[in-house]
Amino acid sequence: MAYSISAQNFVALSDLHPNLARPSIIGVIIGKTDAKGFPDRRNIGSERFTFSFTIRDSPTYFINVHSWGREEYIRSLSESFRVGDCVTIENPLVQTKETEKEEKFNPPTPSCYKLLLSENHSVVQICSRYEVGTQLLSLLHLPVKDPQDFYSLGDIVANGQSLDGRIINVLAAVKFVGEPKYFITSDKRKGQRCEVKLYDETEMSFPMICWDNESIQLAQSWMPRDTVIFASDVRINFDKFRNCMTATVISKTIITANPDTPEANYMFSFVKETAELGLLDDEIEDQSKESINLQSIVDIYTVEQVKIKAVQNQGKPEPIYGIIYAYLSTLNIDNNASKIIRNRCSRCRYVVNETSNICTFCSDSPSDANSVFTSFDVLVDLTDHTGTLYSCNLSDSIAEETLGCTVQEFLTLTEGQKTALKWHLLLERSKIYFKGFLSPSSRTGLRVNLLSCKLADPVEASQNFSGKGKKLHCMSF
Repeated sequence: MAYSISAQNFVALSDLHPNLARPSIIGVIIGKTDAKGFPDRRNIGSERFTFSFTIRDSPTYFINVHSWGREEYIRSLSESFRVGDCVTIENPLVQTKETEKEEKFNPPTPSCYKLLLSENHSVVQICSRYEVGTQLLSLLHLPVKDPQDFYSLGDIVANGQSLDGRIINVLAAVKFVGEPKYFITSDKRKGQRCEVKLYDETEMSFPMICWDNESIQLAQSWMPRDTVIFASDVRINFDKFRNCMTATVISKTIITANPDTPEANYMFSFVKETAELGLLDDEIEDQSKESINLQSIVDIYTVEQVKIKAVQNQGKPEPIYGIIYAYLSTLNIDNNASKIIRNRCSRCRYVVNETSNICTFCSDSPSDANSVFTSFDVLVDLTDHTGTLYSCNLSDSIAEETLGCTVQEFLTLTEGQKTALKWHLLLERSKIYFKGFLSPSSRTGLRVNLLSCKLADPVEASQNFSGKGKKLHCMSF
């Protein structure tokens, strides 16, 4: 197979061999790593730089390409193209690969060779998409693994820690792409991190972490709730800090966006249905147990500042996380228990219709008592000296921690005990960790979920309630 651009013939990747003189190839970039430096053993005190990428020219063939050299050359070459670009490579060195060693840190390929680029002899050039036929560009939508060989997110969660450290494939929809976070490592190197939330029919929120610039830039191009990905060779870990399973993009990972496969098409149908029904607007996120590290939340807001910040964040997918020192000004827990306690589906955590006994999300009728669980679903008002946030969500385990009792224990309380519990919390200054975002379906247009609500230390509350807190969030208007 050969391609021709500007009357130039290219060798198919499947026809490459070490004895081929000055080959030229063309293909699409399906994977790429960051440029990195390593100590140069030959020149003590200096570094050699390297990066690698994977190029594909047919549905069945792709190969890994490596380049070593001076920092200026490697960084310049690495920054000249991205995943999804089409490139030509002139005069690469074809080498037989040591499969076990090569595929430990690089994507496994069907080729028994690898390519090396030389600063003095090899040339890489990006091609305009107008010069490239649809035959090549369509390869960007074909997974590099068997499209049926993947774990559902629910399977990962169900298997739990037995999958810790395993390398697997995942097919899922993109729910949310976080903003990149930048930091400095202990050895003074710059680092970055981006968290992507995935979902499918079996799990409504599952984190995937990107640590390198290439995967972060790729993730920033995905449209939440409109993109399906097939991620081959992601590493699964149990995050002890957040007590949940996570996926991590590693140097072996190749991510295919919007795959052209029957399995992905089925996923697209699911995404479309949930979007049309509005099931992902706010409610599903509410039912997913928040796994936020409260220690990472340091910005302190007043009620007024929360409202202004929400408006400023309009159009941005990332919610607001912060702390409010406020009073619980409404807490109706001594009314009809059916108004604050709901049955939820154990599968998706969504509300089960009490009349039909059918999950309003899965559309399944729970077959036994173990298919549902009861949880608090309380609306509270938060008030400080600047105003009131109405109808804030206090639910599930956060409500149990705030009230100091489980649902079952609450149901055994007398009306007098419920009223006493209410006034123990009502109109007391509390330290409240929250998550907020604009919500057109919410009565107030702003949805606030409580992540923690505990009575505040009097001294701490007094300082921050009066605006003297050291970490008070400053806003420019």
